[in-house]
Amino acid sequence: MHAEHKLLLAPISLKNADGEVKSVLEKAKEQVGFIPNMYEGMVNSPGLLNTYLDGYTAFRKNSGFSSIEQEVIFLTISKINGCSYCMAAHSFIADKKSMVPPEVIDAIRDGNEILDHKLAALNAFTTTMVVERGLPNKKDVKVFVDAGFSERQILEIILAISVKTISNYSNHLFHTPIDEMFVDHIWED
Repeated sequence: MHAEHKLLLAPISLKNADGEVKSVLEKAKEQVGFIPNMYEGMVNSPGLLNTYLDGYTAFRKNSGFSSIEQEVIFLTISKINGCSYCMAAHSFIADKKSMVPPEVIDAIRDGNEILDHKLAALNAFTTTMVVERGLPNKKDVKVFVDAGFSERQILEIILAISVKTISNYSNHLFHTPIDEMFVDHIWED
């Protein structure tokens, strides 16, 4: 077992931010209503947080996936990447905001079968895209499309993978503490 590095960069809040950092944090607060712990670390690179915010918003607004399907994608990616912070945050969002059935959330969190055929196909295809580094085979794509999704939505999954890679990897490096509102949904890899 190896010890994972923790970045020593201090979290930056709106109280101690200025310039571009403050501007990006204000944008973040406008988008989500508060500044999650994750953002206070990520904003050490304003471009990183800004890219995350723009990509996340684009995915939420334009992906063509329902809010339930979006959470299946985000939870699947975060689980594969072993991000406890994002698993807690997206489990909370899935449960409280997107109204994902609890059995679907639990299945993803526990690595069990999802009984809903369409959501199972989405979970499987997202897993393939992450594990195979964007190289699905023809059968993978056929199963995904036959479940009711479009080829264009494959590109949207790439956007989601990009956004979650930014947040998952940042949280790994910062060992981001889970926000109080997400603690009831803590998950350990």
